[in-house]
Amino acid sequence: MSIPITSDVDIVGARRMGSALAADLGFPRGDQTVIAAAISEVARNILMYACPGAIELHPLADGQRPGLMIVARDNGPGIRDVTQALRDGYSTSGGLGLGLPGARRLMDEFDIASTPGQGTTITMKKWHRVHG
Repeated sequence: MSIPITSDVDIVGARRMGSALAADLGFPRGDQTVIAAAISEVARNILMYACPGAIELHPLADGQRPGLMIVARDNGPGIRDVTQALRDGYSTSGGLGLGLPGARRLMDEFDIASTPGQGTTITMKKWHRVHG
């Protein structure tokens, strides 16, 4: 499922859809909150730097373990220095610089592909921790 990101309302919708899909996949409430927070961070970056864009939500399976993949995609200006953008405190907008590094910490897998002038794709995955 793909959610276009063009306004603050879209960020709220993407958070809700991500949390609902995580619940359907059996993620505990705490992980649902973490997933919603990560979606919020990457969606806010789309809105601030590269609007419009989209958040895609994809259920995953690794054997018996469900997961959720979130892809944030835009055709904006791209990120000149991905390494720098992933450092705590780095911001080109005067913010706290915790968005991308925070999203990376919240998720189990995190990857950024960005080309200046062509856009950015962020792929994040969260895996359900099966206790047994």
